[in-house]
Amino acid sequence: MRDPDSTEQSAATGGADPAGGPGSAPRLSALGWARWTWRVLTSMRTALMLLFLLAVGAIPGSMLPQSTVSQEQVRDFYVDHPELAPLLDQFSLFNVYSSPWYAAIYLLLFVSLTGCVVPRALAHFRAMRARPPRTPRNLDRMPYSARFTSAAAPETVLAEARTLLTRYRKDTDDDSVAAEKGHLRETGNVLFHFALLALLLALAGGAFFGYRGNMLVVEGNGFANTVPAYDSFEPGLAVNDGALQPFSFTLDRMDTEFISEGSFGGQPESYEGDLTYRESPEAPEEKHDLAVNHPLSVDGVQVYLLGHGYAPEFRVTNAEGDVVFDQPVPFLQRDEATFTSDGVVKVPDAGAEQLGFSAVFLPSAAETPEGELVSDFPAARNPVVTLEGYKGDLGMDSGQSQSVYQLYTEDMEPMGESPELSPGDTWTLPDGAGTITFTGYRDYASLQVNSDPARLPALVAASTAVLGLLATLFVRPRRVWVRARAGDDGRTVVEVAGLNKTGGAGTAAEFHELAVRLRDQLRERTTTSTTAKE
Repeated sequence: MRDPDSTEQSAATGGADPAGGPGSAPRLSALGWARWTWRVLTSMRTALMLLFLLAVGAIPGSMLPQSTVSQEQVRDFYVDHPELAPLLDQFSLFNVYSSPWYAAIYLLLFVSLTGCVVPRALAHFRAMRARPPRTPRNLDRMPYSARFTSAAAPETVLAEARTLLTRYRKDTDDDSVAAEKGHLRETGNVLFHFALLALLLALAGGAFFGYRGNMLVVEGNGFANTVPAYDSFEPGLAVNDGALQPFSFTLDRMDTEFISEGSFGGQPESYEGDLTYRESPEAPEEKHDLAVNHPLSVDGVQVYLLGHGYAPEFRVTNAEGDVVFDQPVPFLQRDEATFTSDGVVKVPDAGAEQLGFSAVFLPSAAETPEGELVSDFPAARNPVVTLEGYKGDLGMDSGQSQSVYQLYTEDMEPMGESPELSPGDTWTLPDGAGTITFTGYRDYASLQVNSDPARLPALVAASTAVLGLLATLFVRPRRVWVRARAGDDGRTVVEVAGLNKTGGAGTAAEFHELAVRLRDQLRERTTTSTTAKE
């Protein structure tokens, strides 16, 4: 004989358990798991969590130097934190916005918003086309309700109510008028989320079709928009290196001013550069004043001024007295407060043995009480260079790429240290290897070129999101019902009820004003009609 309890249990679980265990829930199929995953991914809670993760993920991008913005700052971070920097780099924290984990959050957020907003937009569209809700049976249960009697006929009352409810969407029943307005609130909500989707698409499109690059341009030198001219270049997936905009420019002058006194002494006051540029080789020359918040916009590309530095100039002669090197060399700041800078001078054409120098540039050289030579101000008040010389093989003919900011001395022998060199001073190298003269210095500009064809769509999407948010915050959806029925005494009983779907102060006063206006207009209409009959 079957146990009735087991029969009820089997019915409750939908049949026998595939695993054979009584009382356990049935297993989901692959399709069931897929539906469950999609339902969780496209929920508003998941979208909010992903949006929060995206914001949290952007924190290291704003706190740590990014290679796409300034590789010099990334190199300085490696120098200052030699053990921490490689660990951070393993998680792409120096290139956050191009990292796989940030892209994964980005894509999941896009899918979640799409799956959440599209059904909501369809439901809102159907709600806008639907008739207003029918008049409830008991209007006195609404948050606001009022009742009065009138000598006007019920048809007259309903007609007058429709006239008063001019901005409402109305529907008339046998004895009542139902009206509602405020759909713009949900429209703004949907618009806001669609604008977020458009903004995400615009940002992705900018990364796909745009490019960015960084370079140092020494005062008096020029730049042509070609890939080899960049110190670092990051093209989008759809960017053809040979199809870059053909503009060029020359940095005619770099003017830098620092605060000289007070608690902010030594901090930069202004960076400005005078540019002469052409949109194409055939275009006429034009001028532009480049500043930190005043980029050069040319042919859809923006050239931003990121920073400033010094490029000491050196002239090197070989053992025979021939000039084998005569040019400025950009140095990188070791200390942003004093602009103490490090650099490397490589002379591969010195003769039988190549020459190399590691150098320190002090813009405002001064001696501490302990006798140490330092720079006490970032402006070039007393420029001094100290050198450490090497001769041998620079390794530049090995075929392997080298950094211009590093000197590889494995196959070189030291020649000692130079004295302190001011502009015009010469160091005669040991063993008749030649001379090196510190002839002066030039300023250089650290620049970034940014091509983003999705800038305008991103701006439109962001503006639309703000408008949608404003509608969501300030529009209040409301419903109003007016019922008119003949009373036992022959007068018409008028009921007015209102419902504010979002709450807030002032709504009851608005409904009460509507009821009073309806009563007064009916009374005025009745009085006018009676007078006309007399």
